[in-house]
Amino acid sequence: MKTWMVLIALLWGVNTAARAEESTEKMPFAHGRLVVSEEGRYLKHTDGTPFFWLGDTGWLMPQRLNRDEVAYYLSRCREAGYNVVQVQVLNGVPSANVYGAMSSTDGFDFTHTADRKGVYGYWEHLDYIIRTAASQGIYIGMVCIWGTPVDMGMMNKEQAHHYGTFLANRYKDDPNIVWIMGGDIQGDRHTEIWDALAESIRSIDDTHLMTYHPRGRTLSATWFNNRSWLDFNMFQSGHRRYGQRNGEKDYPIADHTEEDNWRYVEASHAIRPMKPVIDAEPVYEDIPQGLHDPSQPLWNQHDVRRYAYWSVFAGAFGHTYGHNAIMQFIRPGVNGAYGADGRQKAWWDALDDPGFNQMKHLKRLILSFPFFNRIPDQEVIAGENWTRYDRLAATRGEDYLLVYNYSGRPMDIDLRRISGARKEAWWYCPRSGKLTFIGEFANEVTHFEPGVGYMDCWDRVLIVQDAASGYVKREWTALPDTSLLK
Repeated sequence: MKTWMVLIALLWGVNTAARAEESTEKMPFAHGRLVVSEEGRYLKHTDGTPFFWLGDTGWLMPQRLNRDEVAYYLSRCREAGYNVVQVQVLNGVPSANVYGAMSSTDGFDFTHTADRKGVYGYWEHLDYIIRTAASQGIYIGMVCIWGTPVDMGMMNKEQAHHYGTFLANRYKDDPNIVWIMGGDIQGDRHTEIWDALAESIRSIDDTHLMTYHPRGRTLSATWFNNRSWLDFNMFQSGHRRYGQRNGEKDYPIADHTEEDNWRYVEASHAIRPMKPVIDAEPVYEDIPQGLHDPSQPLWNQHDVRRYAYWSVFAGAFGHTYGHNAIMQFIRPGVNGAYGADGRQKAWWDALDDPGFNQMKHLKRLILSFPFFNRIPDQEVIAGENWTRYDRLAATRGEDYLLVYNYSGRPMDIDLRRISGARKEAWWYCPRSGKLTFIGEFANEVTHFEPGVGYMDCWDRVLIVQDAASGYVKREWTALPDTSLLK
């Protein structure tokens, strides 16, 4: 039997001691607030430090975790490299936390105190989540209210203004807030309510970034790109596999492109003014393909890796991961949607799943090279590129290039797209972060073979750099992972 509460206490004690030894200069907030970088693709701190968003979807954390569990979950997120957790502030009107405290007793009237007998009030518990996340260097992506209660008429324009004023006054001074309007809903549904909520927050808090989380297979730029309150775009690439239309008549994307999340990045960057963009809800690890039928195959570690590398190499400023058990905090006795069963896997066991722990390798890779001049460049691929799982995704700076190869097909790469008469090349494993030195090459189109079986789920990243750059060292090849990368 799992000694769950003992485990929490032991691990939390270790993590608390470790944090006490760290310099506050290592915390991201010491670099200033988050802003959009000058080229319009990425985020940075006001001192110029790059910010690569690596998010987890902890949607129901305010409602389902107690304080010990919050501390444990956030410490595990930090250990796995996550610097953002997206949450639903309200999933209903009212919402209740794990202690039984309600977000309000009368609509959007939040003039209340903590409940009797020492039970933590709803907003006091959310305060704790935000400040515990800050102690771990983690931003909280605040989905102010999920789209469903708004769609059901539970919040009107006037209430949205009142609610936004309450939220902004309460959290404007917390350094780790990112405001998220919407919540799995199209922006043309109740647009006036989302505008009122955003504008009321922005009138009080003009320091934190703000965006919109849309419905599956849609992009926030479709409705809000010109809004002054929208700093960057989000899309939800969704949970369907190729050809899985599910009988939907008004399908918002072309047939058989369901898994091509890179298309949303390209579409967003084509809209002016160009704003940074991120896949805020791709396929989740351990969730059924198509979402609603538990008999379907489950998305797994190589699927979530593919979505992450495809979107980031297409120009996204980061990526958000998700897990079926974690996002709704399933446990024995608490089952959830989409086939999640706490008897089979609790959320704390899901923290050990491979996909959750592999996302950090993408973050380390991107931060190991010059950040702000990186662009997507499919012309790096010489000759034929392919479609679906065979598609190669390329990104580069001035003196380095990266190519993601999911299927393992041989490929021809134009090394002339970056500077340098001589080039050094490595294979990088997205599963483990291990580097393998390939060799030194002339400045020409060069053939590379990943050396793995076709579609055997051993995806690879080709790293090529100007031999004079020195970003990656040959001696790192002997290391088991990228511990020397940033």
